[in-house]
Amino acid sequence: MKARRRFAVAVSVEGRKLLAARVPLVTALLFVAGVTAICTSVTTAVASGSTELVAKLGPLVADGGWTGYLSSATQVIGAAGFLACGVVLSWSFGREFAEGTITGLFALPIGRAMIATAKLLVFLAWAIAVSALSTAAIVLGGLATGLGSPDTGAVESLGRIFVLIVLTALMAVPAAWVATLTRGLLGGIAATIALVASAQILVISGAGAWYPPAAPALWAMSPASVDGAALPVSLLFPLLFAALTLVAWRRLQLDRS
Repeated sequence: MKARRRFAVAVSVEGRKLLAARVPLVTALLFVAGVTAICTSVTTAVASGSTELVAKLGPLVADGGWTGYLSSATQVIGAAGFLACGVVLSWSFGREFAEGTITGLFALPIGRAMIATAKLLVFLAWAIAVSALSTAAIVLGGLATGLGSPDTGAVESLGRIFVLIVLTALMAVPAAWVATLTRGLLGGIAATIALVASAQILVISGAGAWYPPAAPALWAMSPASVDGAALPVSLLFPLLFAALTLVAWRRLQLDRS
């Protein structure tokens, strides 16, 4: 079997695994519904005069309308997106160890690094689909809240939200590497939580723009606040950890699984 054919088979199998499993589906539904529900609730609360909520989420939320609505959406997605993507990545890579299926992969004619690559590509496809669904749900939520048709600025913000979810998925790739090293799901989830927490701390300290896990959310909220080179440089972060994940899978030893 040629390498291209083997890779196509690996992607197909991993895609079927994801579509047949409940974890990616439930995670996607909870993320899409949860983000939309929170944002509509925040918009309703701000419209009713909740000064405490405005103080927590910032002055943009106080503006109301699509500006406030999408500002709250961006803030929620920055954290919730990381957790959702980290859970799915940890499941994709960690389940092979948790369910004992990793031993069977050693007998396949498809290399383990190729399988890991297929897992990452299928995850990226999942993230793009979730991003599209989330953006559409946010628009519907805004219309249902009575915000009217989105203006040009709102359309641009919606575009950034779509990109933000995809970039957040990329920044969660370390979860795959840690899940592989720890031979299970919990390590990857713990790594995801650590990334979210560290991003929050560095944003508060003012150094978040150059910290890859924080840069996409800061850019989505205010493109002018992020150095033009910070976002492209942040893409090296997922590439590094994707490479580490592939190396880890290539070097897997059966007696350590």
